[in-house]
Amino acid sequence: MIGLGYAGLPLAEAACRSGLRTRGFDIDGTVVATLAAGRSPVAGISDADVAAMLDSGFTASADPAQLGAADTVVICVPTGLTADRVPDLGPLRAACAALGDRLRPGTLVVLESTSFPGTTEEVVLPILERRSGLRAGEDFYLAFAPERIDPGNTRFGLADTPKVIGGHTPLCAKYCATFYSRFVDAVVVARGTREAELAKLLENTYRFVNIALVNEFARYCASTGIDVWDVVHCAGTKPFGFASFTPGPGAGGHCIPVDPVYLTTRAGQDGFTFTMVEAAARINEHRAADVVDRAGALLGDLRGASVLLLGVTYKADVPDVRESPARPVAAQLLARGADVAYHDPHAPGFDADGLPLRRETDLPAAAAAADLTILLQDHRAYDPVQLASASRLLLDTRGRVSGSSVRYL
Repeated sequence: MIGLGYAGLPLAEAACRSGLRTRGFDIDGTVVATLAAGRSPVAGISDADVAAMLDSGFTASADPAQLGAADTVVICVPTGLTADRVPDLGPLRAACAALGDRLRPGTLVVLESTSFPGTTEEVVLPILERRSGLRAGEDFYLAFAPERIDPGNTRFGLADTPKVIGGHTPLCAKYCATFYSRFVDAVVVARGTREAELAKLLENTYRFVNIALVNEFARYCASTGIDVWDVVHCAGTKPFGFASFTPGPGAGGHCIPVDPVYLTTRAGQDGFTFTMVEAAARINEHRAADVVDRAGALLGDLRGASVLLLGVTYKADVPDVRESPARPVAAQLLARGADVAYHDPHAPGFDADGLPLRRETDLPAAAAAADLTILLQDHRAYDPVQLASASRLLLDTRGRVSGSSVRYL
């Protein structure tokens, strides 16, 4: 397993549990040391899970030499964005180079990292063939199988979420399907790697566009005095033809706001424009300004005002701040002169544009002291009644709290 983060470690744990001899490679020495000590560095995998992995023979190392001993190598490295908001395949290329130098005949190589259609055969394949001198589909086997991990989801996990795979050749797909069948209930074979790659982008772009749609509904409702939460509730009672999404301060996480960029970037290179996706991006990106403008309207002037942000992770009850909508909200509040602090039981540290924010640990006292408290993420730890009673003024972006001191986005 190359990459032992939110995608790679759960896969490694499942492989260990199925009886496969499993090793992990990660360039982050802290991750390796944490696992060696029997602790989990990611949510969703417990320390007990790691202990069971170690008991089964699992080892983690930052030494790429071990890659040459594997029969199957799964690449789960980050495919994020650069500071300029363009796809960053640097970690993927580095992983492929390290593997290509050690690739043996007969090895199955699977890419799980999300990327644009063509990545497997236009980026991964040439590096592996050039560095190893082997040919994909003849000397080694190559496939793409997008990760479908949903952090915090207690209903669906790795085993009972169908696994989509696409092979460079039919034989590559056969070997890949055989591998995943060891620990996944259902395997869905795509026509090829490009179809599998684009299927993953469609899944997350679907969410991205629908989040934008309900966020735009929320803006309209705010301007007309209509209760958007009641609108969403009523529409959600339809048992067919409607999937319920709720408005919020923006779209966050490593996938939802990132994957559409991979899609539109590649589409642009192919001479195609995803007009709807680009419009959705503008709507979601504007939500931070909506929050700050609403805060300014409530306080009259943000300069010198004390503002407390509640929940800065990108998703409820998940300790992950990647692409969190709280970050642009905090940055814009700071730019308008507010004194910003935050409270989040899942985030021991948080910054906006590189500036660390003060973390409050006494929620009632912090809410009582702040001129304005903004609920950005509805963690289970946040009791609506307590928030309403403790806050001098509360801006709720999630439609969860009610009371005389509560205002909505």
